[in-house]
Amino acid sequence: MAEVKSNAPFAESDDNFAALFEAQDGDAGPVDEGQIVSGRVIHVGKEHVVVDIGYKSEGIIPLHEFQDTGGGYSVRVGDKVEVFVESREGEDGVTVLSKERADRLRVWDEIASACEGEEIIEGTISGRVKGGLAVTIRGGVRAFLPGSQVDLRPTRNLDQFIGKTYPFRVIKFNRKRGNIVLSRRALLEKEREVLKAQTLQTLQEGMTVEGVIKNLTEYGAFVDLGGVDGLLHVTDMSWGRVNHPSEVFKVGDKVKVMVLKFNPDQERISLGVKQTQDDPWILAHIKYAVGARCNGKVVSLTDYGAFIELEPGVEGLVHISEMSWTKRVKHPSQILNVGQPVDVVVLELDRETRRISLGLKQLEPDPWSLFTEKFKPGDKIQGVVRSIADYGVFVEIQDGVDGMVHKSDISWTQRVNHPSEVFKKGQEVEAIILNVNYDEKKVSLGMKQLSEDPWARIPADYPPGRILKVKVIKVMDFGAFVELEPGVEGLIHVSEMKTERVDDPRSVVKEGDEVKAEVITVDPQDRRIGLSMKTVTGREETEGAQEYIAQERAQHRPVTLGDLIRQKLSSQQAPTEAGTEPAAEAGTEPAAEAEAEPTGEPEAATPGEPETTTPVAAEPQASDDTEGAKQ
Repeated sequence: MAEVKSNAPFAESDDNFAALFEAQDGDAGPVDEGQIVSGRVIHVGKEHVVVDIGYKSEGIIPLHEFQDTGGGYSVRVGDKVEVFVESREGEDGVTVLSKERADRLRVWDEIASACEGEEIIEGTISGRVKGGLAVTIRGGVRAFLPGSQVDLRPTRNLDQFIGKTYPFRVIKFNRKRGNIVLSRRALLEKEREVLKAQTLQTLQEGMTVEGVIKNLTEYGAFVDLGGVDGLLHVTDMSWGRVNHPSEVFKVGDKVKVMVLKFNPDQERISLGVKQTQDDPWILAHIKYAVGARCNGKVVSLTDYGAFIELEPGVEGLVHISEMSWTKRVKHPSQILNVGQPVDVVVLELDRETRRISLGLKQLEPDPWSLFTEKFKPGDKIQGVVRSIADYGVFVEIQDGVDGMVHKSDISWTQRVNHPSEVFKKGQEVEAIILNVNYDEKKVSLGMKQLSEDPWARIPADYPPGRILKVKVIKVMDFGAFVELEPGVEGLIHVSEMKTERVDDPRSVVKEGDEVKAEVITVDPQDRRIGLSMKTVTGREETEGAQEYIAQERAQHRPVTLGDLIRQKLSSQQAPTEAGTEPAAEAGTEPAAEAEAEPTGEPEAATPGEPETTTPVAAEPQASDDTEGAKQ
C-alpha cells in the first residue's frame, strides 16, 4: 500500500510534464487525417516543399502545387500555408500533405456560401465541353457553363468566349458529386432590365440613337438600344435597293438609327437608318434631266426590263423595248447581267412616283432613221431570208430593219401554200419596197412586183375554146392541176375528164402526163383557168365523123350509120394522145359491124331513133352504094 501511495505523485507529475512540454513546443496536439491545418514552410526543395504542422510533425508537399498562373513558384521558407493532411505516415514514414486539396475544400466552402447568398464569382472560360463551356474558378476548381446560359440569346459560336474572364452566378451546387453549374445569362438579364427601364424612359419618336446589330433576318435587323430591341426593317436601311440585310450590316455592328415609331406599352420600336441621311430624290430631277447620259449599275433583272441604280436610293428602269434597235430581246439577260456597269440615257423622270425611264439603245443611231433616209417605196432591195412564217417571209434589209413579203406577194401565178416551199432560211433574195410604216417600224415587200403581171395578157392568150397540150403537175381528189406555161396553172375538174362518170381522177391521169384540154373558163379576178378533156374528145370525134362524111361524099358514096360506127370504133382502138385506153374493147367490133351491116334492102327506122341523115342515092347509083357499103 505504501508503494502505491508513494508512486501516485510521480504518475501525475508525468502527465503534467507532457502537457507542459507540448505547450512549450507550441503544439495543440496530434492532427488527424482529413483535417485542414496551418503550417510553416521550413524547406523548399527542387521537387518538394517541407512544411512543419506542429506536434513534432513535418510533412511534404509536391512543389507543383505552389505553381501560380504565370508558371512560377511563389513559396519561400517561413511562409504560412494551409494544408490538407492526407496521411499521418506514408510509405517512408513521412506525413503526406496537399495544398491543392486544402485550397479546393476552402473554395468549395466559399462556393457553397456564394450559391446560398446569390453572390457573384469570377471565372475564366477554359474550353468547350459537351453542351456548353468549362470554367475555371477559385483554386482551379472547374465548373460547367451551359450553352443556354452563356448569353442572352443562344449562340452557335461558343469558341469566341474561350479564354475570357466573366462574372458568374452559381445556379446549382453539389459538393458530393463535385458539380458546379454557372450562369452568365442571369447577370446579363439583370443588367438588361436596369438598362431597359432607363432606355424606355428616355426614348421618343424622331430622336436619333446608337445601337448594336443584335440579329439579322430576311426582313430586317434587330438593334439593341440598351436593354431593349428595336426592329430596323430592310426597306428602312438605305435609300437604295437592299435585297438582304447582310448586304449592309453584320451582327455586332454599331449603327445610328432614328426612332420611327415607339409603343411603350407593347415595347415595340421601329427604327430607320436612311431617315438619318438626305433623300437623294430631292435633287434627282436636276442631276438626271431628260436626255442626260449617265452611268449606273444593273441591280435587278425582270421579264420586262432591267433596274439600274444611278446612285444609292435612285433607280431607273430600262424597258426591254429600249434595249436594242436591232435585236429582238426576249429577256434582259441576253444583253445585261446583274452587277454590270452600264451607260444609259434618261428618257423620262417622275419625282412624285420616284420613277425614271432609261434607254440603252438611244446611245446608238436609230437604224430606222437611216433606213428611211436611204430607201422609199418602189425601191429595189436585196436581203437575206431571216425567218419563214405561215403567212410570209421576213427579209433582213439591213442591220436592225426587216421587211415582210406576204405569201400573196411572192408570185403572180404560182399558188404558194407555205413560203417554205419556195424559200430557205439564209437565202439571198430581191424584192421591191411596197410600203414603209415608220410609227410601227414595219416594211412591206413584194417579189412578184419585180415582173409584169401575166394576168394582164392571159385572158387574151388563153380564150375559152382554145385547145392546149398541157402537163399534169398535181392530181387531187377533185381534179388535176395542169401547167399551161411556166407559172400559169389551170384546173381540169374530175367532171371534165370523161363523158362517163369518173370516181378517182388518178385512174385517168397521173403527174407528168401530157394531155389535150380545152379552155372553158378564164376568171382574171380570181386568177383561175378551167379546162376540159372531155370536150376535146367529143370535138375530135365530131371532126372525125365530119371528115369521113366529107371524104365519102367526095367519092359520091352514100354514108350509112354502120360506116360511122365502124369509123368511131377504129379511132377508139388506137391509143389516144392523152395516153388513155380505148373506150371500147376489140371483142365488141364484130358484133357492132354485124348489127350495122346492110342487107341490101332499105333499112326501116327504129322507133324512137332518128332517121339517118345520109341522103338516099338514086337508082342508077344503087349498085355503087351497095358496093361502098360492102367495102
